[in-house]
Amino acid sequence: MKFLDRAKIYIRSGDGGNGSVSFRREKFIEYGGPNGGDGGRGGDVWVEAVDGLNTLIDYRYQQHFKAERGTNGMGQNRTGPSGDDATLKVPVGTQIYESDEETLIADLTEVGQRVCLARGGNGGFGNTHFKSSTNRAPRRANPGLAGEERWIWLQLKLIADAGLVGLPNAGKSTMLAAVTAAKPKIADYPFTTLSPILGVVRIDTHEFVLADIPGLIEGAHEGVGLGHRFLSHVERCAVLLHLIDATHEDPEQAYRTVRSELELYGHGLTEKPEIIALNKVDALTAEEIESKRAEMSAGLGKPVLLLSGAASIGVQAAMRELFRVISANKKTLAEPQAGPVTEPKGWHP
Repeated sequence: MKFLDRAKIYIRSGDGGNGSVSFRREKFIEYGGPNGGDGGRGGDVWVEAVDGLNTLIDYRYQQHFKAERGTNGMGQNRTGPSGDDATLKVPVGTQIYESDEETLIADLTEVGQRVCLARGGNGGFGNTHFKSSTNRAPRRANPGLAGEERWIWLQLKLIADAGLVGLPNAGKSTMLAAVTAAKPKIADYPFTTLSPILGVVRIDTHEFVLADIPGLIEGAHEGVGLGHRFLSHVERCAVLLHLIDATHEDPEQAYRTVRSELELYGHGLTEKPEIIALNKVDALTAEEIESKRAEMSAGLGKPVLLLSGAASIGVQAAMRELFRVISANKKTLAEPQAGPVTEPKGWHP
């Protein structure tokens, strides 16, 4: 299935049904009078986050979604049926924006979360509503109100606990395949990964979701390579695992290139906890490995892990460290925030 994380669609709620003008004309009924029913209400447009979806591809081939119109009122004081709602099913992590792509309408982060995007129009009153002591036979009814319509943007940000970042060919896909059951494409050329891929890591008795995004290169913020298009998928991650190819001529410069692109992208990615790792260490001698690690640690002022997804070197320790950071972040979010202390009304020292 093709991956699609952005879509522009048109939505319209249903119009309300018109009220009815009708009079009783029944045999053996002494007094007649108005008996026109009200129009039915138009259907709403809802969006719902469902399980089992991970792309917005359904909205590539159908861009217009309309709820059903309410039925007109009828005689014998019969109200017209309301129109059926239209429900858009989207993956968890979808954000809905106005047509300006800046105004956020809703952020669906849980399965079953529903948001109404457009309310249907109310049905019009039938002529029964206008009967009075001075107007015993009203011949007027209200039309139904029009529904709402708008263009909106759907943007998917995958829900992952940790994210893999790095230059192309840093070994991100190999690492994902080594620690999860995901089957990303793996090859010896850059930009093997063309869309984000999720996998579930099982470490000890715990689980967390790991995301692999396409590699970044210098100038990605200007659209070079695949650009910054997929970085939004790691905005929700609690921690980033920055993989650096140990066989690169200058690993420290490779790190700074990606770090610079994350900073230019913004959205708080440079403020997230980060674990730095030299990958593909199985391709170097022990002396070369220690030399590069010491040089990087001194230059960056941060600890550097040694990994090899292909040879399963240091992988379990790295996954445990990722889970430790994720657990600490969840614990921090769960702690109640201390608010201002207020004195009870009527209390005096």
